[in-house]
Amino acid sequence: MFETILLLVAAFFAGTLNAVAGGGSFLTLPALIFTGVPPVVANATGTVALLPGYVASIAGSREDMEPAPGLSLRSVVLLSLVGGVVGAALLLVTSDAAFRRLIPWLLLLATAMFAFGPQLRQWAGSHHGDGPPSRLKAGTGLLLVAGYGGYFNGGMGILMLALFGLLGQTRLNAMNAIKNLVSTLLTAIAVAIYAVGGIVQWKEALIMMVAATLGGYLGARGARRLPPAVLRWSIVGIGLAMTVLFFLRQ
Repeated sequence: MFETILLLVAAFFAGTLNAVAGGGSFLTLPALIFTGVPPVVANATGTVALLPGYVASIAGSREDMEPAPGLSLRSVVLLSLVGGVVGAALLLVTSDAAFRRLIPWLLLLATAMFAFGPQLRQWAGSHHGDGPPSRLKAGTGLLLVAGYGGYFNGGMGILMLALFGLLGQTRLNAMNAIKNLVSTLLTAIAVAIYAVGGIVQWKEALIMMVAATLGGYLGARGARRLPPAVLRWSIVGIGLAMTVLFFLRQ
């Protein structure tokens, strides 16, 4: 009963965080591992649980959908799916021992990206060059980010926003809309591969899915009531705490 409550609470607040600012995987992955789920399976199961929130995000931002310079909507879809497949396949061949050693470093990287997200996006926007990026550079960048997202979900949104700024996209609403599309596509294909690979614990995933969806709905409605700075640094604090715990567990 305690483990079920822990998963429900973690998923609820993960859905809320994703709806407001991102960082939900900082809660779902540790919660699953602390309840005894193997690390690789925990990463896959947590990704499944958060998928409905990504799907809903497309409906909320579809009017602002506009690919970054150097990318077409068709190439965004294709590269997102390919990157998700590669990242998910890499997770399938990663042992629990290896992934356990990687977790604190991945969490630290994701936390740092989230903490310095505004500065990273500002830097990217001021260094995109005078002319439009080539299709090769834009496509390679998106493929790498999608591959990271298929392997480990944490910090993926910040990476994508930074990439789009680097490519010269300036409208934040358009950047967020494409980010939502890429996140949904690569997560969906990754989940399919996780399922075929047999590394999803469906009982836990379904329990968390319901809570994450509810948290996402309520989080979206209440997002404007909390100062952005409070939300951002709360997520950073959670990420740092989880990082320290996983380093100590090693």
